[in-house]
Amino acid sequence: MTAQIIDGKTAAAALRARVGTLAAQFLADTGRRPGLAVVLVGDDPASAVYVRSKGKATVAAGMESFEHRLPATASQSELIALVDRLNADDAVDGILVQLPLPMGLDADAVIQRIDPDKDVDGFHPMNAGRLATGLHGFVPCTPLGCLMLLRDRLGDLSGLDAVVIGRSNIVGKPMAALLTQASCTVTIAHSRTHNLPHHLARADIVVAAVGIPRFVHGGWIKPGATVIDVGINRTDDGLVGDVDFEGAASIAGAITPVPGGVGPMTIACLLRNTLVAAHRRAGLVLAADAI
Repeated sequence: MTAQIIDGKTAAAALRARVGTLAAQFLADTGRRPGLAVVLVGDDPASAVYVRSKGKATVAAGMESFEHRLPATASQSELIALVDRLNADDAVDGILVQLPLPMGLDADAVIQRIDPDKDVDGFHPMNAGRLATGLHGFVPCTPLGCLMLLRDRLGDLSGLDAVVIGRSNIVGKPMAALLTQASCTVTIAHSRTHNLPHHLARADIVVAAVGIPRFVHGGWIKPGATVIDVGINRTDDGLVGDVDFEGAASIAGAITPVPGGVGPMTIACLLRNTLVAAHRRAGLVLAADAI
């Protein structure tokens, strides 16, 4: 193996420590802690695990965690009413509605109901528009974490060729926008892209977020490239990413493992976004390079 392993756990721990320090200062300045409200509808086991982990991380960072659970039988109007209450709650700086929602509920309508200034997931169309036009808004946590890992590894990204594999609103599109803002030359590819190896052969940066186990062959990677694998797929071999890790690691310059790469950064960035939301709502300035 020649590639450096990009340790997302260590990077996330450092980010969470910075958030914790700034959250303590926020408490000293305002007399209250930043607050994150997480809404869980139904009893999906994986979602319940995610909500618990987010709650623990929130408290560990010195923030208030507000957990709201609704039964799977909850109606659209009940869920919207809860979001409205959280929008009006001054103790809540960030709102996260855990996805996926049970059948029959309109996730898009719920996301659009969240106050954009409390949308710490960065999914609201207004925040998507802010990102696309270079304005300040909230960026989805996973691509934000990917960008932090890339900058930590490579420093200035200007002029680098980047290929993002995946076009979702949650990862692919915002990732491409972030890399464009960082002055990369960006190609958005996906599962239907013709001759994907041709595009990857020139890519200094590869971000794989297509949701297909080992979709990206190691031999497609440009020697020395930095590979960020967002995928997390359950297979008979255990959890694997969207990239053939063994093959890519023998060619790439650096690569994230699965698990232990991007995943820890996602929750850390959620805490970071909540801290930013709290400062904005309190009219406090948070230095751009502080977190």
